[in-house]
Amino acid sequence: MVRKYLSKIYMGLIYIFLYAPIIVLVVFSFNESKSRANWTGFSLKWYVELFKDTDIRSAFYYTITIALIAAVVSTVLGTVAAIGINSLNGKIKSLLLNINYLPVVNPDIVTGISLMILFISFNVTFGFKTMLISHIVFNTPYVILSVMPKLKQLDANMTEAAMDLGATPMYALRKVIIPEIKPGIINGFLMAFTMSIDDFIISYFTKGEGVTNLSIVIYSMARRGVRPTINALSTIMLTSVLLLMILINKRSNDSEKSKKTIKSEV
Repeated sequence: MVRKYLSKIYMGLIYIFLYAPIIVLVVFSFNESKSRANWTGFSLKWYVELFKDTDIRSAFYYTITIALIAAVVSTVLGTVAAIGINSLNGKIKSLLLNINYLPVVNPDIVTGISLMILFISFNVTFGFKTMLISHIVFNTPYVILSVMPKLKQLDANMTEAAMDLGATPMYALRKVIIPEIKPGIINGFLMAFTMSIDDFIISYFTKGEGVTNLSIVIYSMARRGVRPTINALSTIMLTSVLLLMILINKRSNDSEKSKKTIKSEV
């Protein structure tokens, strides 16, 4: 009995440690004062100041644009690659999976410097396209890792049965394989989107003049003091991601319920 209560207290302390800083950030985004130590009253002025700051608006635009495009492209590439790898057997499949793990375990600074040297070698002008390509490169392996478990759970006979009934390989892909692995694809997209927004090191080495993201802007601000507008921006991004996760989870639960209903009727 005592052990049970101690485990609950322990878990509670872990959650407090993880989420207390986020709660403080959200609360002080509504603080009227610049101070992050004293509460002087409720105010929305930092949200107003946020949309007046041209540097943050520019960084926010590039961050979201690059994250969305990189997430979509890497999700498509990662899903196709995962389906191709899953169809292989033996040493080739194992080799490709091990190669896919390398960018995941590789330090970001090595990836960032490698991409920077690659772009310099081909005389590519640093800017939006270099940062976008870099984000696609480091996001794709994570999408593959997210989709592969769903492909392993997929019954290989389903595709063969669909093709025996007259479906073309592309039709079987769209109507049989993709719907079954959709949760993994969605998780891969969300992971790619989140990692792209969060990235600093790789973006720092591949950015160009006039193109930056929020991580780099916040880092440059930290050396002379972070403004309260960052609290407001972080709160908006946190709320957006939270709402997105709730909607996706609700949709996934609804689809699971509908599948169970169909199976029970059959």
